[in-house]
Amino acid sequence: MEQTPLLEAHNLKKRFPGTLALDDVSLSIMAGEIHAIMGENGAGKSTLLNVLTGSLTPDEGRIVVRGEEVRFKSPIEARAQGLAIVHQELSLFPHVSVMENILVGMTPSRFGLMDRKKMALLVSAHLRRFDVQFGPEAIVRDLSVSQQQIVEIIKALMTDVDVYIFDEPTSALSVDDAARLFAVLRELRGAGKAIVYVSHKFDEIFQLSDRISVLRDGQMIGTRPIAEVSADDVIKMMVGRSLNRIYPQKSLERGPELLEVSGLEAGSKCRGVSFSLYEGEILGVFGLVGSGRTEIMRALTGIDPKSGGRVSLHGSPLRIRSIQDAIQQGIYYLTEDRKQQGLYLKMSIRDDVASVRLEQLSRHGMFQREAAGRIAGEVISELSVKASSSTQLIGSLSGGNQQKIMVGKWLTMHPRVLILDEPTRGIDVGAKAEIHQLLRKLSTERIGVIVISSELPEIVGLSDRVLVIHGGVVAGVLSGDDINDELIMEYASGLHTEQLTR
Repeated sequence: MEQTPLLEAHNLKKRFPGTLALDDVSLSIMAGEIHAIMGENGAGKSTLLNVLTGSLTPDEGRIVVRGEEVRFKSPIEARAQGLAIVHQELSLFPHVSVMENILVGMTPSRFGLMDRKKMALLVSAHLRRFDVQFGPEAIVRDLSVSQQQIVEIIKALMTDVDVYIFDEPTSALSVDDAARLFAVLRELRGAGKAIVYVSHKFDEIFQLSDRISVLRDGQMIGTRPIAEVSADDVIKMMVGRSLNRIYPQKSLERGPELLEVSGLEAGSKCRGVSFSLYEGEILGVFGLVGSGRTEIMRALTGIDPKSGGRVSLHGSPLRIRSIQDAIQQGIYYLTEDRKQQGLYLKMSIRDDVASVRLEQLSRHGMFQREAAGRIAGEVISELSVKASSSTQLIGSLSGGNQQKIMVGKWLTMHPRVLILDEPTRGIDVGAKAEIHQLLRKLSTERIGVIVISSELPEIVGLSDRVLVIHGGVVAGVLSGDDINDELIMEYASGLHTEQLTR
């Protein structure tokens, strides 16, 4: 007897002004499977998830749950019918406790008051599954982004539903936290639950999923058993062509020393850090969550105060006491949090690009819109940004195109050293390849490129040398054949204690 799917979508269509976001999309999700969904940014993944869970109403088509057609008016109705979703964007209340966030709408009470003791017991059991270092009473705003992501995941797991939908759940998780999540997902699959798993990470998809569905330009390209496809097959389905090289060819030879950092001190996560960056190379920086990789670069660029150390550019000592000092020297740090700190989402592309050079684009106190438009147009053209014009709002762009704008606006300032923190987080494989090609092009143009990434495949595939951080110190500097997953993780885990400086 043929099994009835837990969740089905039949011929879904969803239109937005000027865009057909979903074009006749059909999908079936079975009990006891992890079903991956992949596609480039703008392919329709988020729209599909929002339609399935009641945040959006389809213009045409049907949604069927356990054989019965349903019409959800809200995510609350979807949850009542057995569908729970963990969105990529956090939706927590920062000023209240972990347990209040997790149990929102489900708070146990006693005599009309919240039963905090029972709440703590309920939540503690789930916190133990992820081996976290915080308790149910912790205030969410005091947690790291990775810890907040775990809270978001547990919030969905608190309800016993049939279908759990995860949208890029590991984008902010450490390697260990991701492994714990995978174990939980396999437990749910073993209990007959269905998991819909959206990710840009091929290693996760091939490690976890049973079947994969690929969207492109709002259309369902196909659904295949994961055992019958390769990464290249999936890429062809996603972009309509094969990407000859996800990572560009590495540098064949490096030039003279460009940047030298010696004995940098800035608290417990930056202790006596020394390293060099050479012309023509991409220096990868890897470390587990909490290792200090970001703190080191923030201290280097004057964002956070440092207590000691020297920085030299082309052999000349620099005095960097603030981010403005770093910018004046042509050293730019591009944050990992592009939405909150790297871009003005409510601005147009033109105005966001102009924001880093207002002085040059102002005359007698008046903003030169035409000149700003030309510069933004050059960024759009040179970086192949998919946008209707320079007046399009940043927030309406896909993640990959937002990332290109953030890089592009600083390129207009002619950097000498560009430090990029998680430059491809949350963007699709096609956009990743374009960013990687751009970074290699910059390195060959004598711009110093430092890439901080938590994705090992990116570090291994992109870097000419790798600076591995553990406990706020340089655990090792790897090059050549030593740049491999196993050795990098050994250094990052503290198994090698020697500190290398060059």
